Amino acid sequence: MSGRGRLALGAFAATLMAACSMLPLVDPVTWILQASFLLAIQCGVGALGRRVPLPRLLTVGAQAVVLVLLLTVAFAREQALAGFVPGPQSVQQLADLLTTGADDVGRYTIPAPDTAGIRLMLVGGVLLVGLAVDALAVTFRSAAPAGLPLLALYSVAAGLSDGSADWLWFLLAACGYLLLLLAEGRDRLSQWGRVFAGTNRPRDGLPSGIDASGRGALAPVRTGRRIGALALGIALVVPAALPALDSGLLTGPGAGNGKGGGGGTISAVNPLVSLQNNLNQPENREVMSYRTNSDSVQDFYLRILALDQFNGNEWRASTRRLKDVPKRLPTPAGLAPDVAVTEVRTNISASSSYQQTYLPLPYPATEVKVGGRWRYEPEGRTLVGDDGETTKGAQYEVSSLVVQPTAGQLAGAGEAPAALRREYTKVPDSLPKVVKETAEEVTKGAANGYEQAVKLQNYFASEGGFTYDTSVNSGTGSAAIGRFLKDRRGFCVHFSFTMAAMARTLGIPARVAVGFTPGAAQSDGSMSVGLRDAHAWPELYFEGVGWTRFEPTPTRGSTPAYTLPDAPTGDAADPAQPETGASTAAPATPSASDSCPAQMRRQGECGSSALPGAVTPTDTGTPAGTVLGWALVAVLVLLVPLLPMFWRSRTRARRLGSSTGRTPADATARTMAAWQEITDTAWDHGIDPDESQTPRKAAARMVRLGRLDTEAAAAVHRVAGAVEQVLYAPEPRPVPGLAEDAQAVRAGLRLSADRFARFRAVVAPRSAVRVVWALSERRAALAGRWRLPQRPAWLRRPSGQQG
Repeated sequence: MSGRGRLALGAFAATLMAACSMLPLVDPVTWILQASFLLAIQCGVGALGRRVPLPRLLTVGAQAVVLVLLLTVAFAREQALAGFVPGPQSVQQLADLLTTGADDVGRYTIPAPDTAGIRLMLVGGVLLVGLAVDALAVTFRSAAPAGLPLLALYSVAAGLSDGSADWLWFLLAACGYLLLLLAEGRDRLSQWGRVFAGTNRPRDGLPSGIDASGRGALAPVRTGRRIGALALGIALVVPAALPALDSGLLTGPGAGNGKGGGGGTISAVNPLVSLQNNLNQPENREVMSYRTNSDSVQDFYLRILALDQFNGNEWRASTRRLKDVPKRLPTPAGLAPDVAVTEVRTNISASSSYQQTYLPLPYPATEVKVGGRWRYEPEGRTLVGDDGETTKGAQYEVSSLVVQPTAGQLAGAGEAPAALRREYTKVPDSLPKVVKETAEEVTKGAANGYEQAVKLQNYFASEGGFTYDTSVNSGTGSAAIGRFLKDRRGFCVHFSFTMAAMARTLGIPARVAVGFTPGAAQSDGSMSVGLRDAHAWPELYFEGVGWTRFEPTPTRGSTPAYTLPDAPTGDAADPAQPETGASTAAPATPSASDSCPAQMRRQGECGSSALPGAVTPTDTGTPAGTVLGWALVAVLVLLVPLLPMFWRSRTRARRLGSSTGRTPADATARTMAAWQEITDTAWDHGIDPDESQTPRKAAARMVRLGRLDTEAAAAVHRVAGAVEQVLYAPEPRPVPGLAEDAQAVRAGLRLSADRFARFRAVVAPRSAVRVVWALSERRAALAGRWRLPQRPAWLRRPSGQQG
C-alpha cells in the first residue's frame, strides 16, 4: 500500500475510533454502522480524487458534495429529487430533523433513544469530522492539526457522558490519533528512502542510514512523542474543564440525576427515558404542595403539557407559537355552555429542588398569577418559562375549572372540526396492525366515540388482564406499543400511549398529558405532591366538552366519574382515592425545548397555534429564513465544485474571441492567447505543460503524447510557427485562423482521450489551478510590500510544474 493509502486508512480509523466515544450516549448503537459505511464512501471519494489527481481544493469540494448527497439519501430520500439530489423539500426535511435532534438532545437522559434527529446529528457530525481529518491529514499532508477535530469529537462525548468508562473511550480515541501520526511519519520518511526500523541494526549497533550521533533517528521519534504527549494532555484537560452535566444530554443548571443525591433536582426529561429510574426511588421527595377549595381533590391532576405528535419513534409536543400570558385565559376549546363547570382557586408552592421550565397547572386553568418571565402556549394551555425561568421555588395562584360532563353529553358529542381531526388522529405507518385490530375488537358494539373510549379504558384498567410493572423495558414508539399489547405488562406511559394510539385509529382525537396525580393529604389541610406522583394519562377530544381525561392505568390515579356506570349526573366526585405515596410514573417533565427551541423561544417564534374550531391548527415548522439559508448552502455546495468548469469555459471564450485591434501588439496578443489555450487544453487532457521547451518541440510533444490525427497535428504546428514568428521575427505578421486551429486541436485531443479523461477535462480541468497560482502570486507581492506571513506551501506553484 502506498504512503497516501496508509495515511487515508489511518484518517478513517482515527475518526471511527474517536466516534466510538459517543457510543454510550445513544441506545441502540447501530448508528455507528451507518456512520462507518458513509464515512468509508466519503474517504473513498477523497482517495479517488487524489489518485486522478484532482486539485486539492477540488478534492475537498468533491467530498463535501458527497457528504451532502449521502445525508440526503440517508435521511431525506423521499423528499429529494430523483431520490438523491438535494432540493428545497429535502433541505427543509434535514433542517427539521436537526431542529428535532437539538430538542431531543435537550430533554433525553443518557442513553438517549436513537431518534431520527439524534441519528442525523451523530452521523452528520462524524462525517464532518471525517472530512476535516481526511483533508488535513491526507489531502494537505498535515496530520498534527487533524487532532483538533478528533479532540472536539471526543470532548463532546466526554463532556456529556456519565463518566462510567471515559478512560476506555479516551484510550481508543488517543490510539486513533497516534495511529494517524504514525502513518504520516512513515509516509514522510518513505519519501526520503528507507523507513527507519529499530530491528535492522548493523554489527556496529547503529541503525542503517543513521549517523553515529543518533540524532537522525531520535529526531522523528522525539517529535512524534512530543506531539502525542501534547495531544493526549489537551484531550485530558479539555474534558476536565467542561462543566459537569448530570443525567441529561443537556439538562438545565443545577439539574440532578434523580437518584436521591445532591440537590434532588428533577431533570426536565421525557417520561419514556428516565421513567423506571424515578419510579424506583427509595424516597418520595416532595416537589410541590398546594391548597385548593375544590371539593373533588381526587380528580385534581396537575398537568404540565400534552404530547400531541406521534411519529412512530415517540410521542412529543408540537412546536407552536408562544404568547404573552393573558390576564384571563380563553375559554377551553370545544367546551359548550351547557356543560356544568365549577371554578376553583388553588395556591401552589414548588420546592426549590423542582426545577424545570413548564409550570404545573390544573386543567383547564382560567387565570394564573405568577411572578417571573413566563409565556403562554394556547393549544396546550401551558405556561413555559422564558429566558431561563424555571419552577424552582415558585409560588403562584391558579383559577381553574372543574368540568362535570354527563355521560349523555359525552355520548351525544358532535363531530370534531376537520382540522383538529386531521392533526390528532394521525398515526405513523410503522404502527403495528394489531393496534387497530385490537381497538376494533375491544370496542365492538360501541355506539359512539364515548362508548369506545370507555371500553378502551376498562380494557386496560380491569378487563384485559394487564399488570402494572415498572421492571419492564420502557419503549419509545410503535414497537413498544406492539410489545406492550402482547406482554400486557407496563406502567403509565405504556397504558396512556397505547390507549391514545388506539383511540386515534378509531378516529377519536387523542393526545397524552403528563404531570402529577393529586398527591397525599397532609394534617394541615394541604396536599403534598412527591416524585412518585408523576404520571401520564390520555386526553380524548369530544366536541361540546373539549379535551377529556381518561385513566387506563390500573391502581394509579382516579377513574373519572363520567366513565363509571350509573354515575350521578353532574357529580364529579369519585370514592376511588389515589394511593398515598403510590408510585405512579416518572417525572414526565420535558424541558421547554420539547415545545419550543431556546433560540426560537427568545425570538418569540415557536410555530403556529390556534384554538380548535376557530383557526386551523398548524405547525409552521422550520422558519422560512432557515429553509432559505439551508437552500443557499446546498446551492453553494453544489456549485462550488463546478466553478473550475465555468472559469475554464469563460477563459477559452476570452482567449479565442475576435479582436478588432490591427496593431502588431494585438496580433501578438491573439497568437499568444491561442497558444496558451492549446497548452491548457493539452494540460486538461493529461499533458503537463513544459515551458522549458521551444514552441516547435512543445508542439511535437503534444502530437506524440496526445496521439493527434493529421489535421490536429497540422493545427498545432501552425500555431507553434506563429508563436515563433511573434517571439523571434523582427516584424511579426498576423496569422489568420488561430482560433479555428485551437478548436481543431481541442477536438483532436478529445477524440484520442478516453471517456473519463474527456469528462475530467470538462468538469475538473487541471489548468484551473492557474487561478490559485495567480492569487498566490498576488499575495506574495503584497507580502513583500506589507511583510505578511509567508504563504503556505500548497499555494505555491510546484518547482517541477511549468505553465
